[in-house]
Amino acid sequence: MTEVYHVITPGDHFSPRTGSAVPTVVHGLASGARDVGDDVRFPQRVVLQGDTYRPRYDSAAAIDYAGAAAPGRAARYVDAALSRLGGTRRATAGYFAPATAALAGRKPGIAIAHNAPIVPWLLRDSPHRCVLYAHNDVLRSYSQSEAARVLGGVAGIVAVSESLAAQLRVHLPSGLRDRVRVVPNGVDTTVFTPAAGTADDSAAPLRVMFLGRTIPEKGADVLLEAAALVGRPEVEYVIVGSHGFDSGAALTPYERRLRELAERTASRVTFQPFVARRELPALLRSADMLVLPSRWQEPWALTVGEGLASGVPVIAARRGGIPEALGGAGILFDPDRPDELAAVIAALAADPERRRELGAAGRLHATAHDWAWSWRQLAGVLEELAS
Repeated sequence: MTEVYHVITPGDHFSPRTGSAVPTVVHGLASGARDVGDDVRFPQRVVLQGDTYRPRYDSAAAIDYAGAAAPGRAARYVDAALSRLGGTRRATAGYFAPATAALAGRKPGIAIAHNAPIVPWLLRDSPHRCVLYAHNDVLRSYSQSEAARVLGGVAGIVAVSESLAAQLRVHLPSGLRDRVRVVPNGVDTTVFTPAAGTADDSAAPLRVMFLGRTIPEKGADVLLEAAALVGRPEVEYVIVGSHGFDSGAALTPYERRLRELAERTASRVTFQPFVARRELPALLRSADMLVLPSRWQEPWALTVGEGLASGVPVIAARRGGIPEALGGAGILFDPDRPDELAAVIAALAADPERRRELGAAGRLHATAHDWAWSWRQLAGVLEELAS
């Protein structure tokens, strides 16, 4: 039996009240371990700041600690300077120190540092083996020499996609590149399910949905520009999300621009602010198409899998790890070409049979790539470390 300790960013929440990707992945992996009976062989723990949201997911037992203050802007600048001079990022180390201290005296196991390259360095003298689990390009500000200092003792480096793995290897010295493994994300196919029934209501408008943070990188404006080109009043557009995880936050300039773009379309456009994860399955089931127009090199989009599992045709940007997440079960487009997206939406709007085919193919792909499948990929990596 080997304990698995998931170390997430201090202050992040292990709760369905938030939409943060990392806790969602940790919950998914821990649930997958339980579903296949591996929670006995690899008991799952999550290291959490004690004052974070409740209720918490029940997939992993919590190890609580009292957190330290997050580094301010000045401290981050000092950290960046120290890293360039060959020193340690002191403020970052101080921020994560309470989390790693919570593992002192615990049964030796595998500490998985989610998006936290400093954690393996902090645990360098502990009996725990460490894995850096990268959900983003967390090494983009690291030189190869700093990566060697901080990650020299790491047992493995996990990336959520081949696209991200390639980005990480650029920042790693040659001696660490062969420790990189890819563990794709899964999806909860018991929570995200297709809508019941197959009858079409020809009187109802077709609903095209964007679901994500309303920031330029996620590209909601690309969808609205495409909507103006489609020009079909029977198609409605729903923009779900806020720039952060606060549904009551004031609109940003970008969000105000989205509303200006909405006024230029011939179709109805509605905006719905951030919603908790428990509300997402019903939202997705209400969609006829899901569009992910990310313009950045997104390492992996969880919403892709959730849309596929919901039996909704997914149209996604050809960026980063998104094609890997889609797995050929949807339609890719260039987010720099709203006209290309408009053509796809118009074609699907006119072809209900094609929408049904895509929905069925997406559901089939999702059921073959659920969190139990993803956990098995990670378990293979952990078995190498535990042997």
